[in-house]
Amino acid sequence: MDSSKYKILIIDDEPQIRRLLKMALESNGYRVFEAINAKEGLLQTTMTRPDVILLDLGLPDNGGLSVLNQLREWSTVPVIVLTVQDDEQTKITALDGGADDYITKPFNTGELLARIRVTLRRSFKTDESPVFRSGKLQVDQNARVVKVNDEEVKLTATEYSILALLIRHAGRVLTHNFIMKEIWGIHYADNFQTLRVHVAQLRRKIEENPSIPQILITEPGVGYRLKIIE
Repeated sequence: MDSSKYKILIIDDEPQIRRLLKMALESNGYRVFEAINAKEGLLQTTMTRPDVILLDLGLPDNGGLSVLNQLREWSTVPVIVLTVQDDEQTKITALDGGADDYITKPFNTGELLARIRVTLRRSFKTDESPVFRSGKLQVDQNARVVKVNDEEVKLTATEYSILALLIRHAGRVLTHNFIMKEIWGIHYADNFQTLRVHVAQLRRKIEENPSIPQILITEPGVGYRLKIIE
């Protein structure tokens, strides 16, 4: 991926965090813009048209969640939330509010860069191939054929629906609520145990070691992510 054509906007009031991010991003070829508060962040978004926004939730003039809500009124720019708040409800609120991903501070720079690459690939996807691949998993979405290690595995209709939903949002965290509403409808949105059972069954069929999943990843208390393995 040629990172030099992508613009990243950092909205964070901590100078040391902005400095660390700027160094890491620029050393990897990204063009970086900065904003120190919500007002400036929204202004910079309209002026610079970034490809990804790194958004801190603890901004001094207005909360990051409010910035996210305002952005989603007119923009679909991918947003990765940066937060010191490790509670599940904050993450769920951010993801349900339109965030594409989140990273908890302090964070590993390598992981953040990987998340940015996945977000950019998803945002600028031009590959129209109906075949999805992640590691040893292969899914032909036209034929609805799922293979692991080139051997076909049979999924139930519900298991395939969950997998197809995760593929459409590959690399992104999907909350329990979002998956439940998409698969079973709004009236079943709180029945997380049903979802856990189906995910466990799906893992037994697509993971080499279901107890240590490498593809269908749990985000504790929040939801699930389908990891893209090259």
